[in-house]
Amino acid sequence: MKNKENPELIAFLEQLPPVEFCCIYGSTLHPNNHDKSKMVDLILGVSDPQKWHEKNIRLNKDHYASWMVYLGGGKLVTKVADAIGVGVHFNPYVMWNDKMLKYGVARMHDLIQDIQYWKTFYLSGRLQKPVNILVDSLDVQQLNSVNLRSAVSAALLLLPPKFTEVELYAKICSLSYMGDLRMLFAEDRDKVNKIVRGQFPLFQSMYQPCLEQYKTKELLQFSPHGDDQANISQDCGLSATEYLVSSLPTTVRNTMGLRLGEKRSLSGPESQAETKCWSSREKR
Repeated sequence: MKNKENPELIAFLEQLPPVEFCCIYGSTLHPNNHDKSKMVDLILGVSDPQKWHEKNIRLNKDHYASWMVYLGGGKLVTKVADAIGVGVHFNPYVMWNDKMLKYGVARMHDLIQDIQYWKTFYLSGRLQKPVNILVDSLDVQQLNSVNLRSAVSAALLLLPPKFTEVELYAKICSLSYMGDLRMLFAEDRDKVNKIVRGQFPLFQSMYQPCLEQYKTKELLQFSPHGDDQANISQDCGLSATEYLVSSLPTTVRNTMGLRLGEKRSLSGPESQAETKCWSSREKR
């Protein structure tokens, strides 16, 4: 995660009710992004979304769809977000100092629960990619280290014994898109690779502490690959698999363990159906 001042957006936040957390995410973090017309994406964390939206409607009514304002105000906004928006309400196409913004408002409790347990995997998935944190009253950045370690563990369980650093970050990035129909229809099919290629140094700095930890535990070995990235080999033994599964959130740990157990019972060591590391782990 990056923690970098952005005076323009700090000034925008001062026009809103106070927030406990704010981060920028998305393509505007691309180091070579010079397209100032691109929408800047923000996630805001607040303690009480209904009260926050009620105050924000008084301050910035034009940020909201008119029907929401007149039919129910902050109560309706929050109710709709909780019912169909995984607890996040987005206000898009907000103009500020010649910038177009989109900000999503989430309950801090939901944000923290998702980081720790992948309850919806919506906010936690976004925080597995590079972000620029502007406000962090509750030290979400430190808490997110658990989320990053879980993401690395899940990616390693889905990768073959040998892979590149780019392939690791691409697998981490793809976790939040698995099962997302947008990746089949509405979104760019090459979106994951573009995200990793465009923000590769940010991914490196974000995940280096976790990778160093796994290297110390002899779960990973690194060798030069060129282009400032590494070739990586992972231990696919049973103890390594158990460690990786134990690093996953409790909401997915049993599912991942069940999947491994099913493959052991249904697939013999000669099976060619799975060429990834699951297969290699089974053969040991």
